[in-house]
Amino acid sequence: MKKAGRDMLDRIRGKIALIRRVAAFRAGDIDTPLASAKAAMRALARRWLWLHEEIIAHDKELERLVTERAPDLMTSHGIATLTIAEILILVGDDPTRIRSEAAFAKLCGVCQIPASGGRIHRFRLNRGGNRQANAALYRAAIVRMRSHEPTLAYVKKRTKDGKSKSEIIRCLKRYIVREIYGQLCVPKRAQIAA
Repeated sequence: MKKAGRDMLDRIRGKIALIRRVAAFRAGDIDTPLASAKAAMRALARRWLWLHEEIIAHDKELERLVTERAPDLMTSHGIATLTIAEILILVGDDPTRIRSEAAFAKLCGVCQIPASGGRIHRFRLNRGGNRQANAALYRAAIVRMRSHEPTLAYVKKRTKDGKSKSEIIRCLKRYIVREIYGQLCVPKRAQIAA
């Protein structure tokens, strides 16, 4: 493809356009190395396009399911469909089994553990809990640190207080857990009690 020429590459800008162009290669006799390479590229491109369409369909279905189960979380900044899906998998069908916000934080692996030495009193991240949920919370914290104004102000304030980036992320993840617990677990407990 690199030898194809500048004008052809200009016509097929973008990954999808390139893959569609390769999928449209004409199948011919495989009697030369070039024809063999084109046939293999065509087969791979068609397979990629088919899988891409399947992924899009699954993503739409997942978004529908997540929106149905947790519509309030879908509006939260930095918490995307896959993040909510990870949390919903963790919570399961019975959110009442999670007794408190602290228990939910421990389940997600974001409760604080004392890591003090000498006169310095610090806390470190918990390495236990559900690692997928913890990774989802990390992604949400990073997104908020990049584009959420209240979070940016919080990060600036905590940096002035002498906190490291990992300590700030730990605090943000705990805040996000509080927010998620309030939207997922508390309303369900109230409905069951009624």
